Amino acid sequence: MYLGMDIGTSGVKAVLVSEAGAILATAARELALSHPAPLWSEQDPDAWVDAATGAVDDLASRHPREVARVAGIGLSGQMHGATLLGENGRPLRPAILWNDGRSQAECAELERRCPSLHAIAGNLAMPGFTAPKLLWVARHEPDIFERVAKVLLPKAYVRYRLTGEMVEDMSDAAGTLWLDVGQRRWSETLLQATGLDLRHMPRLVEGSEVSAVLAPDLAQRWGMAKGVVVAGGAGDCAASAIGLGAIAPGDAFLSLGTSGVVFRVTDRFAPAPASAVHAFCHALPGLWHQMGVMLSAAASLAWLSGVMETPAAALLAPLGERVDGPSPIKFLPYLDGERTPHNDAAASGAFVGLRGATGRGEIVQAVLEGVAFAARDNLAALSAASAPIVEVDLVGGGSRSPLWAQICADVLGISVHRVEEGEVGAALGAARLGRLAATGEDPAEVCTRPRRLASFAPRASVTAAYDDAYRRWRALYPALKESA
Repeated sequence: MYLGMDIGTSGVKAVLVSEAGAILATAARELALSHPAPLWSEQDPDAWVDAATGAVDDLASRHPREVARVAGIGLSGQMHGATLLGENGRPLRPAILWNDGRSQAECAELERRCPSLHAIAGNLAMPGFTAPKLLWVARHEPDIFERVAKVLLPKAYVRYRLTGEMVEDMSDAAGTLWLDVGQRRWSETLLQATGLDLRHMPRLVEGSEVSAVLAPDLAQRWGMAKGVVVAGGAGDCAASAIGLGAIAPGDAFLSLGTSGVVFRVTDRFAPAPASAVHAFCHALPGLWHQMGVMLSAAASLAWLSGVMETPAAALLAPLGERVDGPSPIKFLPYLDGERTPHNDAAASGAFVGLRGATGRGEIVQAVLEGVAFAARDNLAALSAASAPIVEVDLVGGGSRSPLWAQICADVLGISVHRVEEGEVGAALGAARLGRLAATGEDPAEVCTRPRRLASFAPRASVTAAYDDAYRRWRALYPALKESA
């Protein structure tokens, strides 16, 4: 048996996976976000640990015999979060998360201090990344900065609490702006640009390698044998790729989670910072990937659900499984700023075209389409960076909706496939990495593709209308930014 844990933004998921690769059971715990100031987004690191151990407690209570047979554990996690630890290994402040936009000025400072940043890290300096957050702490909370002994990402902090070891994998480390992504090692040049050095960084391993062993007290608590290995694991997107079997160059998927991602596997380090495309290490040795990232995907629908005090499913139900064309309303899904292609932490959301006769259904449809248009921006950025993407698997919470899948196909102009276990892809990928660490098997034998539940092709009857709607939607961001 193998256990995967995904340390997400809104919650932690744990999955128990059999030798045959089937998901036997799942458990989840919710997490709270804190926004103490505009553009700020923080979480209590210990809440991740409590949620992770609570989810496994749940699995162990319901499936004690299966959990007792766990041989390998894998971790997936939200990327970029700055978890600052003192000499005693305790957090010095709440973690600053991936969707925190406070460090825009520090990004400009980092670019100025380190002209080789793009060549080494393969990415623009963006407020979501970890390095600018440390410059912000150094400037605004110097007493805390002086006490920083280690900087960990969210899943690395959970690993530390599960094993006592401070270790990070290549895929998650690539999102810090401190990794030499092509060489797969920490860059002393990039660390020095933020006032840090190698002593502040955890040890690096590949995602499929053994990183540590589960602490004996937790093994006893869950009824496991001694010596259960914990894999390096992966950042959430790379872990989702492992869960989808996306391990060959050209494999691609679209994730509609809290944030949204268009992801493509590459066999080399292929940076394209001019278009705000991310170039990171994959979770397996010798592989990399490119990503276009939107900060509010399913989060946009969740926001609308909260404002309208109506569950998301109830908002979607009246629209059915397909619409006859674009909504007359346009929605910019920049509720937390945007990365690809704008790299603008100050970008904001907007509805355009509202009239007295506008109904709720048109607004709901506009939110789905706005996210799909943002995904098209991402697709265009990746296609400009290298070969076009011709089809994608769909994962994340948004993958539950056939309507959203069809809208994505119509807007993107490519086939979109809903897949089995698409909502737990990152946790499943983490479990697979745990298996690889425990057994040393060939990744191609373990990281198989899930069964496709349904495929959605672009409909000729609406694609021209969506092309026109996208062109008009694309003009909104620069117009609104100019008038702000």
